[in-house]
Amino acid sequence: MKHFDPMEAMATIRHEFGEHGGVNMSIEASTTFTVMQAMIMPEIFHGLRGPDEGGCYLYGRHYNPTVYALAHQLAAMEATENAYCTSSGMAAIAAAVLQLCRAGDHIVASETLYGGTYALFNNFLPERSGTTTTFVDADDLGAVERAFTPRTRVLYVETIANPTLVVADLPKLARIAHAHGAALVVDNTFSPLIVTPVRHGADVVVHSLTKFVSGSSDIIAGVVCGSKEFVGSMMDVTSGSLMLLGPTMDPRVAFELSTRLPHLGVRMVEHGRRAQAMAERLERAGLHVHYPGLATHPHHARLAGMMNADYGWGGIVAVDFGTIERANRFMEHLQLKEKFGFIAVSLGFTDTLMSASAYSTSSEMSPEDLERAGISPGLVRMSVGITGTLEQRLAQLDAALAVVR
Repeated sequence: MKHFDPMEAMATIRHEFGEHGGVNMSIEASTTFTVMQAMIMPEIFHGLRGPDEGGCYLYGRHYNPTVYALAHQLAAMEATENAYCTSSGMAAIAAAVLQLCRAGDHIVASETLYGGTYALFNNFLPERSGTTTTFVDADDLGAVERAFTPRTRVLYVETIANPTLVVADLPKLARIAHAHGAALVVDNTFSPLIVTPVRHGADVVVHSLTKFVSGSSDIIAGVVCGSKEFVGSMMDVTSGSLMLLGPTMDPRVAFELSTRLPHLGVRMVEHGRRAQAMAERLERAGLHVHYPGLATHPHHARLAGMMNADYGWGGIVAVDFGTIERANRFMEHLQLKEKFGFIAVSLGFTDTLMSASAYSTSSEMSPEDLERAGISPGLVRMSVGITGTLEQRLAQLDAALAVVR
């Protein structure tokens, strides 16, 4: 496969100068937009004109110039024809799935997903739209194949699963989905720049931009990346999930995110460098460590075959302490004694964030589902930060390990 560099692709997008020639684009804060001839308005409502067809804008919930400029950058990063930014990662996931599925349709999904996604598929969609989901071990291709029904419209996985760091075999999963006429939808939140899912068969890619793309834990945002046709269908004024449900990104948020994209590559490399070192240190201490950069990870070679060069193996490490008591002792020592990081949900922050997933971001799952997904009570997910020196952080890690031995 031809080399692809997502940062290089984003750099080819036309730079949007500010209104008075500023090096940063302007923030278009208007909620509504003027048309110069009256009959242009009905043409916009009928989809004959728009941002890409005559440069016409209608209303902020439909398209906004600042938000759309960010979307073009993210589409380039994910090698898709188009993208649209949303108010959250969950808004992106829900809108994409609702656009692909009608009432009574079916989804096949990995049994290891972010807890909010699991709750959407397992609880909300069946109750509200009659769309059901079969959760399977995505690494068992036979089970994936058997889960399909004539009403299956979506196969849904995370590139690197939250929180177990299982790596999806995207090319093989894409072949299964497409053989059944379904779309492969991939959440790439854990691996921006590292993997470009559409180059391995994905049809739609979603992100929580709240995480690594933002990098500062101060913005909630998401994006849906896909074909021009698919994104256009989501923005249709009569039947589009984004247009009608209205999870609109504020243009001020879009501006903020656009200023962070140029250094996303530098940040991901450093998150990955430090995560690799910590994973190796934890493994040498005899702990059960989940990190795809380790040669002992069962999907190390799989990720190596899909990843883009030079961006590392990701900034998330999961380590299993066996019991919640040991996990809590480890996290509390790191936060309270060592000032190593914070016990908090989310990820991609400049400082390390730690949580016991079974009791936090995966707590929507039943005990049986947690066990099937491999999320034990003592599993700690660490989003490795980039503050301090690596040597300082490794010494603090060693001190915490001494406490829990």
